[in-house]
Parts: sequence; C-alpha cells; structure tokens
Amino acid sequence: MSTTQPKAVILLSGGMDSLVATAIANAQGFALAAMHVNYGQRTWQKELESFRAICDHYNIEQRLEVNADFLAQIGGSSLTDYSMPVGGADLQGSSIPTSYVPFRNAGFLSMAVSWSEVIGASKIFIGAVEEDSSGYPDCRKVFYDAFNKVIELGTKPETNIEILTPLIEMQKSDIVRKGMELDAPFNLSWSCYKSEGQACGLCDSCARRLRAFELMGLADPIDYEERPLYIRKSIF
Repeated sequence: MSTTQPKAVILLSGGMDSLVATAIANAQGFALAAMHVNYGQRTWQKELESFRAICDHYNIEQRLEVNADFLAQIGGSSLTDYSMPVGGADLQGSSIPTSYVPFRNAGFLSMAVSWSEVIGASKIFIGAVEEDSSGYPDCRKVFYDAFNKVIELGTKPETNIEILTPLIEMQKSDIVRKGMELDAPFNLSWSCYKSEGQACGLCDSCARRLRAFELMGLADPIDYEERPLYIRKSIF
C-alpha cells in the first residue's frame, strides 16, 4: 500500500480565513503546497510577510508567489485603486463593499488549478466564507460548485482536482474557534485592508475579525491602532 500523502494547494493570502483553511488541510494530512497572489493590494507587503511566516510555521516548502497586478491596472476596488477610500465597517452586509475586487477569486482559482495540474495536487483549499463575509459574490458556495464543474471540463481527462471550502458555512467566530482548536498561529496572520504597520481596527475586515474574537471572549493577538468594541454595535 502506498503511503504517499495526497497533495493539496492552499490559496494562502496570509489572512485569518486562509490561515485556518491551511490549519484544516494540515490536520487532514495533506502534503501542502501554498500559493500567494500579489494583485497590487494596499497591504501586499504585509500579506506576503504573513504568507511566508505561516508557510514557515507549517513547514510548507513548496510555495508559489504570483504577480497578478493586472487587477490593480483594471481597478474598480478600493483595495487596488488608491483614489477610492477604503470603507468602514458594514457588519450587516447591506451591499457589496468597495473592497470587492471584480472577479478576483476566479483568477486565483484558475492559477491554482494550473499549478495543481502540474504538481499533481488533487485538492485546492480556499478560505472563502459566505454567511459572515462582506457579501462578495465570488465567496458563495454556488460559485465554487460551478467552478468545480469548470475544472472538470477544462483540464485533462485524467486530472482530478477539487476545490474545497471548509469555512464556507461558518461564522467568523466559528473560524476563530476552529483555529484555536487546531492551534493556528493567529499572531502571524493579517486581515487589515488599509495598514501594514498596525491594523487599523476600523475597516470592514478588521471589524469582522475583532468582533469574532470578542464573541469568543478572546483577545486578537495582532496590534491595532484602535480596538473598538463591535458586539454592542451589532444586531444578531
């Protein structure tokens, strides 16, 4: 019987969600290969630093750092267009925020599928979250179900690659809980949309992260410029 570990590619931004997705894949016994994409986002240097630190933590040697700054040239997102301000917290998710990068995840997944086909990975892990996300259309389960069909139709007949979204139905607080269970190094992750020194604490991503830790009765281990209390401001 072969003892070769099945291989999985992790789309690892360096954020909290992709960190926990990495921890889950690691706990499931996959041999991990990690992909990071620089797409001209405001905090690309900090995110890359987090990616490398998380890879070091999990002893991930097979890594791919991709430059996709054409997304910044296309624009349309406050993460890549510096003329657009990064919006504050919208914890009720009433509309798609300006931080949405048009069709970004489709591009990321396409690159991950290409790499997976070359290196023989059978799974792609992505830390997408639908229920407690910012309303991004490319973070919905139906999108990933459809993309798995695209992979089936667009790769070699003998290729068998599946996208896995282990966080897709979780709330952010559930993700913190799962990460704590798996001893994920939250201190190495970065979620802020605006800052690379200290996290701002005010953007939508910081707010969702801080609220999740509050709900779990835990202190987020990264440094913030401001640490507002978000539970009392939210309706659950």
